[in-house]
Amino acid sequence: MASVEAAAEHERILREIESTDTNCIGPTLRSVYDGQEHGLFMEKLDARIRNHDREIEKMCNHHFQGFVDSITELLKVRGEAQKLKSQVTETNRRLQDDGKDLTRSMEELQQCRVQQRNIATTIDKLTHCLPVLEMYGRLQEQMKAKRYYPALRTLEQLEQTCLPRAGQYRFCSIMAENIPRLRTQIRDTAMTQLRDFLESIRKHSDKIGETAMKQAQLQRSLDSSVSTQPRALIGRRCRKDAAAALGTESGGQGGIPVSEQDSGILDVEEDEEEEDEVPGAHDLVDFSPVYRCLHIYTVLGLRDVFENYYRKQRRKQARLVLQPHSNMHETLEGYRRYFNQIVGFFVVEDHVLHTTQGLVNRAYVEELWELALSKIVAALRTHSVLDQDNYSPIPVSTEQEYRSYTAQFPLQDPDLDKLPFPKKLPFSEFVPKVYCQLKEFIYACLKYSEDLHLSSTEVDDMIRKSTNLLLTRTLSHCLQYGIKKKNVGLAELVQVIINTTHLEQSCHFLEEFISNITNVPPDTVNATKLYGTSTFKDARHAAEAEIYTSLNAKIDQFLQLADYDWTAPVPAGGAPAASDYLVDLIAFLRSTFSVFTNLPGKVAQTACMSACKHISTCLLQLLLDPEVRYVSMGALHQLNTDVHECESFARAGPVAGFQGDTLLLAFSDLRQLLDLFTQWDWSTYLADYGKPSCKYLRVNPNTALTLLEKMKETSKKNNVFAQFRKTDRDRQKLIDTIIKQLRNLIAQHQT
Repeated sequence: MASVEAAAEHERILREIESTDTNCIGPTLRSVYDGQEHGLFMEKLDARIRNHDREIEKMCNHHFQGFVDSITELLKVRGEAQKLKSQVTETNRRLQDDGKDLTRSMEELQQCRVQQRNIATTIDKLTHCLPVLEMYGRLQEQMKAKRYYPALRTLEQLEQTCLPRAGQYRFCSIMAENIPRLRTQIRDTAMTQLRDFLESIRKHSDKIGETAMKQAQLQRSLDSSVSTQPRALIGRRCRKDAAAALGTESGGQGGIPVSEQDSGILDVEEDEEEEDEVPGAHDLVDFSPVYRCLHIYTVLGLRDVFENYYRKQRRKQARLVLQPHSNMHETLEGYRRYFNQIVGFFVVEDHVLHTTQGLVNRAYVEELWELALSKIVAALRTHSVLDQDNYSPIPVSTEQEYRSYTAQFPLQDPDLDKLPFPKKLPFSEFVPKVYCQLKEFIYACLKYSEDLHLSSTEVDDMIRKSTNLLLTRTLSHCLQYGIKKKNVGLAELVQVIINTTHLEQSCHFLEEFISNITNVPPDTVNATKLYGTSTFKDARHAAEAEIYTSLNAKIDQFLQLADYDWTAPVPAGGAPAASDYLVDLIAFLRSTFSVFTNLPGKVAQTACMSACKHISTCLLQLLLDPEVRYVSMGALHQLNTDVHECESFARAGPVAGFQGDTLLLAFSDLRQLLDLFTQWDWSTYLADYGKPSCKYLRVNPNTALTLLEKMKETSKKNNVFAQFRKTDRDRQKLIDTIIKQLRNLIAQHQT
């Protein structure tokens, strides 16, 4: 039974060996070696090998004859293959010999086809490149001839059309690289020509304006029935004069679209022949740089940049033109040239407005005109009537001379009438001149209204309103300017006040004058009142304020000469003499206030009081100046003497109208302070401080403390041996005690 199982196991192992991959046969063989039937298995294995060998031999015997037959057939095919190879080799040799001529012909044909294709390609490329070269050559010629606008068009066509078609060639790349540089060159050159143009018209604007003014004057003087032939002669004469003075620029380029419409100022009837034209702006100035630059910047897409630049530069030139020369007011020719420059400027702008599309517009021109109006008015106000006045009362030596002035100006002064000749009118030449000019202006307004078909009331209202504008704008500003000028002294300001006072009093005569020429009663309902009274009153107040300011400034000049020795000892021989600067100052004030006799009393009194207060304030500031660290009793005595001198001046009554010692009140603060220190009356001050009846009511404790501390420092500095002298030690202790009491007093009032 065991042998049967072993035989079955060996059979299984053999089958597994036959069917299993050799990589997995190890475990199978191991099971054989682990068993006890190793010899038996080897016998079975040998028997199985012999069986397989017999099967292989049997199979080989079965197929041997077919193998032999196949070898025999293969040997026969080899012989035939050798014959076929010889035939193919021979055929190939003959074919190669016969195809050499054909191959040579085909190669020649191929070469011809390549050459033909290259020629066609070259012709095609040249067809695209030649226009580029021709156009670039034309561009260079245009640049050389300074025909920049056509050059820019050529450049645009070259860049956008020709170069893309030509292809990628080195010369095309060079041209493409040069295009921005050429475009920049054209732009810069056009801008340079524009700057030259702007400089030219700036220099010659007065000649342009002069020609335009002559033309306008001649056109207004011509009657409608005058024939065109005289006008042509006039036009040629004007053109000749302008060309001789100006020198018309040349170099305009053809092909540039320029409008033929002329400016409104120079707009005239055109004849068929050029000789018969009245000169316009285009006849006097070559505007081609403007048009050229405008079109070039438009093509470049920079029109806004050009418009802004042009307007900015012209605004600058407008300010230069509107700035009058310093000596313009000296001659009539100066005024004429000033107005010619302004007219010339606007003639050019008007022409540009009408010959370009949007470079300047009406709003821009109106803005410049408003600027010009304000500048012109300011210039005329600056250089007008007041500069010619001598600011002196008018001397009259005969009755005829006196009547001549009273005929020009309604002077009503019975006291002056009674005075013998020679005598002086209170006002200067300015008053009758202004009054006469006001009347002439009113007459001119009446003349202007004659053809307006207005009623008497409307004429009266128009004249009054126009006169008010003249008074409130022109005359008022003239007076204000004249008052504020640096070279106007106190005497001139006094005369201005006198003049404006008389002009103010004459306003009701102007009211009557207007009513007489318009036949409209002055008390008519809704009638416009003249503002002359307020105008002259404002000017007088400004002059009064300027008098106060100028007087104080003059006082400051004297006070700058003050040179106090703040450490001086107490003089042994009594009170010191007044300071030299103060003596000179008092003499100046006496002389000045003597001129104020013709002023209204209130003005003179206010000026005198203001001057005294200013002196008192400045002296106190000198005493309390932080840079003054030491103040001795001797310095206080010197200052006390100077204040006594000022008080003597105030008591003398330099200006009439003060009651009692009113003017002395200007020095009361300084007087009480000096009395307190020179009399050393601290017990009274400390005991009565704060009471209405206090003797030193105007002395501020802070001021007293500051001055006392300076005196304390002076004592320490001067009295080196103070600690050895009992009197000095006692005085130093007293000062310390007073300082302490003042500080307590200040602290009490602060809380």
